[in-house]
Amino acid sequence: MAERMADRVTVPDVVGMPFHIGRDVASAAGVTLANPDPDGPPIGALAWPGLFYITSQQPPAGTDLYRWDSVIIEIVEHGTAESNALRPNIESPPKDSAHAAPERELFVDLTESEPQPGP
Repeated sequence: MAERMADRVTVPDVVGMPFHIGRDVASAAGVTLANPDPDGPPIGALAWPGLFYITSQQPPAGTDLYRWDSVIIEIVEHGTAESNALRPNIESPPKDSAHAAPERELFVDLTESEPQPGP
């Protein structure tokens, strides 16, 4: 098989982005977004109309591909993610007392003038 003439590009990270933003980021990077089902409709047809978010991509960000190769993505419509999914038990973040109680700032009142010594 002959070597491809297209140059190599790096796959961007589009996971978590709205589809319309991820599509533009991918296009600017030189790759296209594609439906996981090769026999299905184009991914743009699945993500229209409405607001869809990209939940996964293959290959992962940082992979080198030939320009205009496909990045397979999964999408979910805004508001339709599983609401019964359990959140992992995450410990509370450490408290940062410097941010919790800011120090009082000092202000200099420049509206009052001090008497000027006379000649």
